[in-house]
Amino acid sequence: MKRLLLVLLVIAVTLTLGCAKTSPEITADITPQPSQIIADITTDQAFTLIQENQDNPDFFIIDVRTQAEFEQGHIENAINIDYYSDTFQDELNNLDKDKTYLVYCKVGGRSKDALAIMKELGFMEAYNMQGGIDQWKEDELPITE
Repeated sequence: MKRLLLVLLVIAVTLTLGCAKTSPEITADITPQPSQIIADITTDQAFTLIQENQDNPDFFIIDVRTQAEFEQGHIENAINIDYYSDTFQDELNNLDKDKTYLVYCKVGGRSKDALAIMKELGFMEAYNMQGGIDQWKEDELPITE
C-alpha cells in the first residue's frame, strides 16, 4: 500500500511539474500611438491658439465659407476652402494630416461638419471655432478684408 501511494505521489509530482512549464517572456514594442485632438473651442481660445502659433509653419487657419463670404472679411492668414465645393473633401485630404488646423465658418455649422470630416480623414490635431466669424466679430477680434 505504501508502495502504491509512493508511486502515485511520484506520478502526481511528475505530471504537475510537466504541466507547470514556464512561459517565455513576452515582449512587445508598445509604443503609444499619437491620439487625435479634435475639439471645439471658443473664439477666445482660438485667438490664443493663433497668437501662440504665429511663427509656427505647421499651423493653419481654414475658413470654410464661400469665396464671396471670405472676401467680406476673414481671420488674418486664413486660407479659404469652400465647404460647398465639389472638391472640398479632396482638398482637405490633400493637406498634411500631421499639422495643426483651426477651422471656422460663419456661425460654426459648416466648420463643425468639416471637423468631423477631418477626424474621419485622420487629421491629428484640428479645432472648430464655435460661433464662427460672427462670434469673432462680436468679440471685436481682428479681421482682414
